[in-house]
Amino acid sequence: MGLALRASRLPDGSVLSPDASLVHLERWQALTPEQQRSFAPLCPDLVVELASPSDEGPRGGTALHQKMELYRRNGARLGWLLLPAEQAVEIWQAGEAPPQRLAAVTTLDAGELFPGLQIDLAEIWQA
Repeated sequence: MGLALRASRLPDGSVLSPDASLVHLERWQALTPEQQRSFAPLCPDLVVELASPSDEGPRGGTALHQKMELYRRNGARLGWLLLPAEQAVEIWQAGEAPPQRLAAVTTLDAGELFPGLQIDLAEIWQA
C-alpha cells in the first residue's frame, strides 16, 4: 500500500513536514538507502494537514492554503485539510481545480489512490 513520511524535499527544493502523509511503496523503494534516511526527495501522494487554534484567522488560514497548494504543485495527488473548528474538510486534488469543501463529513476515503484507507473524523471533531 504505502509508507508514512516524516518530511520530504519537494521537487522545487522546499522541505515540508505535513501532519500526516503517505507515499506509494514502489516510489519509496525506488529511492536509495541514503535518500530514505534523509529528507526523501519526493512529494507524498497523500498529505494531511490539521488546522489548529493557532492557524485560525486570515494569516494562519492563508499559510495552510499556501502549503497545500505547494504540495499540489509538487505532485501530491490528494490532500486533506482538516478544519476542526468548522467540522469541515478541504479536499485538494491534483490539477488546477479549486479545493472542494465538505461540511459535516465524518469519514474520509482515499479511494483508488489508497484502496481501503479511511479516516474516521469523529475524534478529531470532538477534540
